[in-house]
Order: sequence, then C-alpha cells, then structure tokens
Amino acid sequence: MAEVTVDGVSYDFDALSEEAKRQLLSLQVTDAEIQRLQTLIAITQTARNAFAAELKAVLPSNA
Repeated sequence: MAEVTVDGVSYDFDALSEEAKRQLLSLQVTDAEIQRLQTLIAITQTARNAFAAELKAVLPSNA
C-alpha cells in the first residue's frame, strides 16, 4: 500500500480515483520540469557570470 501526502494529509494511492491519480501524475511531471528548469537557470547564470568576467578582462582600463 503506497501512500502519498498532499498538504500534510496521507492518502492510500490505490484508493484514489483515476482523476486524482492523473492529477498527481501531472503534479509530479510539473515538479520535475520546474527542477529541470531551475537547473538550467543555474547553468545559464554560471555561463553569464563567466562571460561578464571575461568582458571585464578585455575592456580597456579607465586609468
């Protein structure tokens, strides 16, 4: 008997309606996509920081 917890309430997965199971699957898929996008943002931000640092290194100094 697998349990799922939603808003602090535990439910028996097998006892859920098919609609509830579909909604749960949709929630899991969207959570995974959010995590994937957050990882992509972190990678992109790291690249941006590297480009900004390289730009600073090649700009003429204000001496």
